[in-house]
Amino acid sequence: MTLHLIKLAVGAEDVDGMARYQALRLKQARDNGYPEILRHVTRNTPRRAAELLEGGSLYWVIKGFVRVRQRLVGFEALTDNEHPRCGLVLDPHLVPTELRAHRPFQGWRYLRAEDAPPDARDRSSDTAIPEDMASELRELGLL
Repeated sequence: MTLHLIKLAVGAEDVDGMARYQALRLKQARDNGYPEILRHVTRNTPRRAAELLEGGSLYWVIKGFVRVRQRLVGFEALTDNEHPRCGLVLDPHLVPTELRAHRPFQGWRYLRAEDAPPDARDRSSDTAIPEDMASELRELGLL
């Protein structure tokens, strides 16, 4: 059974900002002669790593909504000033999801597949509502 992680994207204003930041990190790694591997470092290593690697993703909460996910491709044991850390190795491709409100929390949490928001459908042909307005309407339960 597929299992996912969910985490707050602290400091991210929107999905585009997150994409720019991650692209910058990959460029810095390349410029410094390191492999272009996108990692998010956390304090704790998931105990259910095998389940997460069976198609799991990291869902990002940005400004109070789950907005995007990235496929988990591995885990790396790291150290930071002699403290153990875990590097969540991510596929750099950001997959937009249907917006789903989520309250703040610390660290990461497991997210069951049935509780994960679906990927966003292509709405380029729809009469688009501005994202800010759509967020407000969702908060009010009108969308």
